Amino acid sequence: MKIGELARRTGVSVRSLRYYDEQGLVKPLRQENGYREYSALAEEQVRTIQFYLSLGLSTDQISSFLHCVLMNKEAFCSEILPIYRQKLEEIDQQINQLSLIKANLKDRIISILAEQPTNEGGN
Repeated sequence: MKIGELARRTGVSVRSLRYYDEQGLVKPLRQENGYREYSALAEEQVRTIQFYLSLGLSTDQISSFLHCVLMNKEAFCSEILPIYRQKLEEIDQQINQLSLIKANLKDRIISILAEQPTNEGGN
């Protein structure tokens, strides 16, 4: 199938599909005219890539285990567990950082409200 058809079937932009090709995530055949020709498996590959991107993984991380996942399914791919653990640690750090920012903002709001004059006696 051509790149436009794959884009329609998966809901992924042509630009993203070209990027996946550049990153080695999806390998289309090249026709004599330079057009990309994708196999029937490409749709599953792209959907799998999209799933892992939705988990916050990078294309570099995905490329390290994608072939294994497509051939064996996730449970049999030892490469994926350290990546999941690393991503979980990153998310925990982000949550901690956001919690600190949230607390700081709340303190600032309380401070600002405390410094405002009361509106006694009307205006």
